[in-house]
Amino acid sequence: MRRTRALLPALPLVAGLLTPLLLTAPASAAPAVHGDDFDGDGYRDYAVASYDSEGGGIRVTFGTATGPGTRTQYVDQSSTGVPGADETDDMFGEIRAAADFDGDGYGDLAVAARGEDVDGRKDQGAVTVLWGGPKGLKGGTTLPDKAPKQSYGYMGDDLATGDFNGDGKQDLAVVNAGKTYVYRGPITRSGTTGSVTTLDRTGFDSSHLIAGKVDRDGRTDLVIVGAAFSGSRQTADAWFIKGGTTLTPGKSLQVNSGDEGGGDGVIADFDKDGYGDVAVGTPGWSGYKGRVTVWYGSSTGPSSTSARITQSTSGVAGSPEHDDAFGDSVSAGDVNGDGYQDLAVGVYGEKIGDVEYAGGVHVLRGGAPGLTGKNSQWFARNSPGVPGGLETDDSFGGTVRLRDTDRDGHADLWVDGMYGSLRLSGTTSGITTTGVLKADSGLVDGFLQ
Repeated sequence: MRRTRALLPALPLVAGLLTPLLLTAPASAAPAVHGDDFDGDGYRDYAVASYDSEGGGIRVTFGTATGPGTRTQYVDQSSTGVPGADETDDMFGEIRAAADFDGDGYGDLAVAARGEDVDGRKDQGAVTVLWGGPKGLKGGTTLPDKAPKQSYGYMGDDLATGDFNGDGKQDLAVVNAGKTYVYRGPITRSGTTGSVTTLDRTGFDSSHLIAGKVDRDGRTDLVIVGAAFSGSRQTADAWFIKGGTTLTPGKSLQVNSGDEGGGDGVIADFDKDGYGDVAVGTPGWSGYKGRVTVWYGSSTGPSSTSARITQSTSGVAGSPEHDDAFGDSVSAGDVNGDGYQDLAVGVYGEKIGDVEYAGGVHVLRGGAPGLTGKNSQWFARNSPGVPGGLETDDSFGGTVRLRDTDRDGHADLWVDGMYGSLRLSGTTSGITTTGVLKADSGLVDGFLQ
């Protein structure tokens, strides 16, 4: 599972959905099927950053058979058993990643507090694992900081989980002071972990992590997105790390030239050849017009060549305009059940008519050629069947997620905006605006993929 980053402060609550059936997992349970099933009832849960406390916190909405329910839980650094203290600007919960780190059948949540001051070092940062159980998250353990102790290290700048060495235990990758550290599982409540691998190269500064399986060897691979420096020149770069007993640094994947930087990304099989493909959004490209770059997977990892998708790609609605930020949020899922993974692309800065930052989302279809604009769909607040209306600074599409929350075999499109979140259902013909579900603003950021 990849990490998630808060975009909009919110108290997520969905009305009209079922209250989950509570089932207690036995102490001898196998590792959780879903790393974000915190209470072990078989339903995926939703954890979003909340700002009820000065230093930040986590608001969990527990899942049901039809998606997010009405039962919630709030956890911050003043909660019983959680290390640290609720202090201003800790940013506890802004970045999160879920996995069953101790293999007890309950999903756990790794939470960054990037602004945590440690022993007088300002913003050194910290990462805490909150432990799942029959009633949800309870207590926590601070991850050992393996980077040189320093101010402004922002430990937890990004997080990603996966079984990187294929031993059946969940590992955690952490961005800390511009480098990436991979903590081998299991991670225990006493703070013990396996070995820690440091991933770094000269002239490269890590910023984002993408975890998934690219080369079909059964191990989770890692893509580190960051900035590569050569003299005064900066290039946005994606660095492929092959999973294995020894994590093997692989090819460098150039995302952009210039200072735009890389953003959100996923690994998914868009062409159904059995290999995971790497898609990275670069919302800052060309004056924040934005684009998505795709490298198709193979037995040796991502291809050396890439495909670029923008709003000028054939079949994609609209046109590239300054401040659109196409690709700031991306998410993969099979919306029509044809076996090809599709890609949702948020365009939160889209201007519609005279409405600034109205925003919207594209759904690009996967197929034998890979991702194309053919049969792509566009949704905004003024699309037929979409409730509400265009509002300045709504930034609809600020967070997008594809997930089959009603278990019908089709990924549903969840879209967040300042004025509320929506679920648009997946069907055999794609996303439909029939029966759109409304939710509170901010909920979509709690989907931990």
